[in-house]
Amino acid sequence: MSKNVLTLSNVTMQFGGVVAVNNLSLEVNEGEIVSLIGPNGAGKTTVFNVITGVYEATNGSIELNGQTLLSNYPKGKMKKLYAGENKGLYTKTVVKTPDQITKLGVARTFQNIRLFKSQTVFENVLVARHLRRTSNLFTATFKLNYKEEAKMRSETLELLRIVGLEDVKDEAATSLPYGKQRRLEIARALATEPDLLLLDEPAAGMNPQETDDLTAFIHDIRDKFKLTILLIEHHMNLVMDISDRIYAIDFGKLIASGTPDEIQANQKVIDAYLGVTEDE
Repeated sequence: MSKNVLTLSNVTMQFGGVVAVNNLSLEVNEGEIVSLIGPNGAGKTTVFNVITGVYEATNGSIELNGQTLLSNYPKGKMKKLYAGENKGLYTKTVVKTPDQITKLGVARTFQNIRLFKSQTVFENVLVARHLRRTSNLFTATFKLNYKEEAKMRSETLELLRIVGLEDVKDEAATSLPYGKQRRLEIARALATEPDLLLLDEPAAGMNPQETDDLTAFIHDIRDKFKLTILLIEHHMNLVMDISDRIYAIDFGKLIASGTPDEIQANQKVIDAYLGVTEDE
């Protein structure tokens, strides 16, 4: 039986009176590529922000490899404002910060590429690699960490070779073509040694050939790095080609889950994307 890497249980994210994610439960198993789909504004990126600790969910719990990343319940003003489900189900608060969550094995990319503009390709990845350093201010000041630093630089170069960016390692990150910038952002995430990789619309803005290359690349890094991947994507051909399972949400609420074939045939998913006429 596959191990659950990520488990969301009854997660609700409410901003004031707006419920952006409503009672969402999902699981991602070890080695899977799972897609989270839905129309624009469905709450997909909010889900990623909750998983990575950018937002503190209003209610529910999140576990990574059996360890609680978040457990929360409505309190303060939200006691009266809360419009989600399962109020009172959770009574304990556990909140990991984004850096703690990254160290525990979650890495992500962003819908809009966020590279360090003033740094080279090599430096962008090396900065992320430093998450795993053991040196401190004292050892760095007196250059006692030179062996570890040399090892990290070597590992960064090897990672760039694996992802096909070794030949542009000294170029400014933002000077790369769009497709390579996407690949660099993924390489930077890989440098943190994640168990779970979150990809937020990685094919956005890509042409068909770049999308095909990306699909092969995601499969390749999943196998080489033994990753589990949760993907947000609007490019349905990519989603159907790459996914082991799919979760579909609309207005922050789960409307369907299943295999690509099951999702393609699900009327609720079709209605969410195409709309429903008034007489229906």
